[in-house]
Amino acid sequence: FLAELYGVKNIHGYSVRYRDIGIFGAGGANIGINRIEENEIHGLLKQGFDKIKYLEKRIMVTHVHPTGTLMERFSNIVPGSSGVRKAVEEFQPDILICSHVHEAEGIEETIGKTRVLNVGRAGKIFDL
Repeated sequence: FLAELYGVKNIHGYSVRYRDIGIFGAGGANIGINRIEENEIHGLLKQGFDKIKYLEKRIMVTHVHPTGTLMERFSNIVPGSSGVRKAVEEFQPDILICSHVHEAEGIEETIGKTRVLNVGRAGKIFDL
């Protein structure tokens, strides 16, 4: 009901399209009391990606960062997600936006051809 209340689109396992740009994602994290399992994170991302995979540009949005990234070095208690990593490697989105590790705000790196951006609280303007 919050999506309707605020007039926004829920992309947790879904996607949206704007012209030739597709945006898909998954919220939640692989730790904590409301933990989401890695295979579920990957499944949610696949579900959203399948609807926009034909588009020219694809942006993946997740709360948690992928495993094996620089962002993991900023926290000993917040692991990266192997489900997100698998999705990045499999779907090769143009950009992954994430921000679970707040101390890593502004970090930018690549996995294959995918730009991985930790946008943090301040946000970030970027070119497609």
